[in-house]
Amino acid sequence: MSRSSIDIETMEDAVDAVASRRESRRSFLRNGAVAAVAGTLLSACKPVAASERAPKTVAKATPPVSPPVAFGVDDVSAASIAAADEMDRMHEAGIKAFPAASKGRGNQLLAPRIERGVKVFDLTARRMQWETEPGKVTEAWAYNGMVPGPMMRVRAGDRVRVNIKNELPESTSIHFHGVELANSQDGVPFITQPPIKPGQSYTYEFVPPNHGSHMYHSHHNSTKQVSLGLLGAFIVEPRDSSEEPHADVDHVLILNDGLNGFTINGKGFPATEPIVAKLGQTVRIRFMNEGMMIHPMHLHGMHMTVIAKDGWAQPQPWKCDTLNVAPGERWDVLVKCNNPGTWAFHCHILPHAESEHGMFGMVTALIVK
Repeated sequence: MSRSSIDIETMEDAVDAVASRRESRRSFLRNGAVAAVAGTLLSACKPVAASERAPKTVAKATPPVSPPVAFGVDDVSAASIAAADEMDRMHEAGIKAFPAASKGRGNQLLAPRIERGVKVFDLTARRMQWETEPGKVTEAWAYNGMVPGPMMRVRAGDRVRVNIKNELPESTSIHFHGVELANSQDGVPFITQPPIKPGQSYTYEFVPPNHGSHMYHSHHNSTKQVSLGLLGAFIVEPRDSSEEPHADVDHVLILNDGLNGFTINGKGFPATEPIVAKLGQTVRIRFMNEGMMIHPMHLHGMHMTVIAKDGWAQPQPWKCDTLNVAPGERWDVLVKCNNPGTWAFHCHILPHAESEHGMFGMVTALIVK
């Protein structure tokens, strides 16, 4: 046999041997895998002894839900009841004290003296102590010793003279808010006049052309001076009184806020003054906001009919029970008193009117007898 024949036979034998080994390995793996799977299945199907079984989970009974218990007085602590009693006591005391007596009364009518046909009003501005409510005394800067200053009433077309003497520790002036005057009488230092220095006097003289509910106040360091009390009502009646609507009671409410608190006509509740009318009468209320905040004034029990804003008649009167009075605004309303009783009348920004201690500040009442 040649070398080539031996090599070929040898190679074929080697290939057959490798193939045989591969087949044996495949058979081993295949048979082993089948055995493993079978063993697993047999094991899973094998009965489990009682001692090897997992303990059963016993469902616990859910306790019944109790119905809600009504909340009653017996569930309130003695401390809560005592606190409520104390709060109620303070509220009641304030109501029973109204209208409480206090020293001083502002917004009183100042009658002019007549000099050659001129209506002359004399004012003095000075510091003083002012009782805003019983026991609460603060420093005020006032015209003629009252807050608000005296009410001045004239008629459109009257010649008016206002003399002011300054006894304050700083300069001042007077601006007649809403009255359409000649520029020289507008009362703004360094724009229309020099400031009125301490110890000096000054005279304003003019003829008011437009009637309505107007105001007068300082226009120098006004944040301080007006909030301390340098303010008042300046009312100009129309030349022809028939132009005015009928009113049995005419009442001015000047609102202020700032250094002396929340006040109506210089007083805080319970020292505020009620408006009093008889059943069937008509009350005219003139709101004037001399403060720095908005005050929505709310009347209980009856509506208000709005007839004028800033002295100007409304094109059409309209009704409301809450009237928003912004700083510098004046509103005139009529109230037909057809519902007897004592009716709360207050600013409806509640922190201006009531707290846990009771009513205070911008609260008064309309009493219909």
